[in-house]
Amino acid sequence: MSAAIQKEQFDLVLTGLQSEDHGFGQTGVLLAGLLDKPHATIIMAIEVEGAKMKLKRELEAGWFQHIECPLPAVLSIQSGINKVRYATLKGIMAAKKKEIATIARQSLNVSIEATQRVEKIYVPTKTKKTEFLTGTPKEAAGKLVEKLKFEARVI
Repeated sequence: MSAAIQKEQFDLVLTGLQSEDHGFGQTGVLLAGLLDKPHATIIMAIEVEGAKMKLKRELEAGWFQHIECPLPAVLSIQSGINKVRYATLKGIMAAKKKEIATIARQSLNVSIEATQRVEKIYVPTKTKKTEFLTGTPKEAAGKLVEKLKFEARVI
């Protein structure tokens, strides 16, 4: 997708938030990275003002965040952003006459080999392991770094 989009002079690429199969929600994020463009997710409202946009993002627990984003950009849209508009008969007839462009993979110079593989899908086991780090902020930060290095092994 990114190879095909790079050939276009685009201002805005809109993607859905999640797929219906696994719901990973990575299409917009990955496209933005491959296109080297700014990205925002869970968008509920868009206002374009010149070369920038004012965006309303949906957060958890009914909260919203208002941010600005320059154009061109990639946005992942939350369902329910707009009301469904049904096509008129005139619009349906016009759509039937529109040409749908197809792009051969060979023209994009992209590999046909898979770049990822799902090894396992599972429900994580629920565990409750809360630990409070005490001491001065510097001591607590040191303890946190140690736990991230040696217990969680994420750094």
